[in-house]
Amino acid sequence: MLNGLWLGFFAIAAVAALTRWIGGDPGVWAAMVESLFAMAKVSVELMVVLFGTLTLWLGFLRIAEKAGLVDLLGRALGPLFARLMPEVPRGHPALGFITLNFAANGLGLDNAATPIGLKAMKALQELNPSATVASNAQILFLVLNASSLTLLPVSIFMYRVQQGAPDPTLVFLPILLATTASTLAGLLSVALMQRLRLWDPVVLAYLVPGALLLGAFMAVLASLSAVALKELSSLLGNLVLFGLILLFLLVGWLRKVPVYETFVDGAREGFDVAKNLLPYLVAMLCAIGVLRASGALDFGLDGIRSLVDWLGWDNRFVDALPTALVKPFSGSAARAMLIETMQSQGVDSFPALVAATMQGSTETTFYVLAVYFGAVGIQRARHAVGCALFADLAGVLASIAVCYWFFG
Repeated sequence: MLNGLWLGFFAIAAVAALTRWIGGDPGVWAAMVESLFAMAKVSVELMVVLFGTLTLWLGFLRIAEKAGLVDLLGRALGPLFARLMPEVPRGHPALGFITLNFAANGLGLDNAATPIGLKAMKALQELNPSATVASNAQILFLVLNASSLTLLPVSIFMYRVQQGAPDPTLVFLPILLATTASTLAGLLSVALMQRLRLWDPVVLAYLVPGALLLGAFMAVLASLSAVALKELSSLLGNLVLFGLILLFLLVGWLRKVPVYETFVDGAREGFDVAKNLLPYLVAMLCAIGVLRASGALDFGLDGIRSLVDWLGWDNRFVDALPTALVKPFSGSAARAMLIETMQSQGVDSFPALVAATMQGSTETTFYVLAVYFGAVGIQRARHAVGCALFADLAGVLASIAVCYWFFG
């Protein structure tokens, strides 16, 4: 799958570039070559950030592992994951790391989520009978991770503040609804492919209370003022992050874990994991860069606009689609598209609100795929890409529908 996908990026870029060249744009080839080198540079810059982040968080995670906190989480969720990931033994450390990763993603703690997720993927790879083919458990974890369930989209609020929005948290509830839809779509698509029984009483016993708690949390947050919601988002995210660190250290100390030596040991592992990611990042990001420079995404956007006009629909959402089209490929490009939409259309214009909702409810699927599978040497993703993109599509469609509901 990854071989065909990677080759397809270059093939589509070549066709798009040829079309532009014939149409009188000879500079497209230079732009594509320049993009190759630029994305190779970006890959190295990302690695510098990942080196520090992975080294820091895998050091703290090693303390949590030695203190027994990861095993505790794994045992607590054993019955649920026995149904969703039957090949993972109950109480396996991977289950604890998966739970921590979902919690970090939900609170918008991206810097903590990625290292924890890589630790979870590595633990799942230890159970994988194949060195290069993704297991069912790895696919489910990656798709749920890529579906981007985010309860507190602090970064979106920050972008809106920077662009002068009078109510930065205006998109909070739309993002919450759209990201819930994308996560549900990801779970259902994987369940269909892997024939998981989501109606199992044990699964429902975990998911239904979780859904009720999420609903109650949404109701409480919806009752807060814009200022209070912004302050709570920042406070809760930072408090949880530092609270986790203190919890790891305190429990480790109580259980006689040599916390400094254990941290250094885990940090060394983070360095080893990070250095193995560079070839995968260069391969995927360079292909994405060529695709963008060729104009293929612009052609797609023009085609969608023509189709919407032909159908006689309201086409205001089309101006928000650049963010959705590039988000699976590049988080920085999607961020740039979002900011450009805010500046050109107005921060509280309908396209800008839709773009902000899309940015908060979808994920950089191909980047996540390259990082998570690349860290453990997975080359055949099986149905992971299709399910993850289906979750992205659900998030985009939900973003449009919810924004028409709230702001249309």
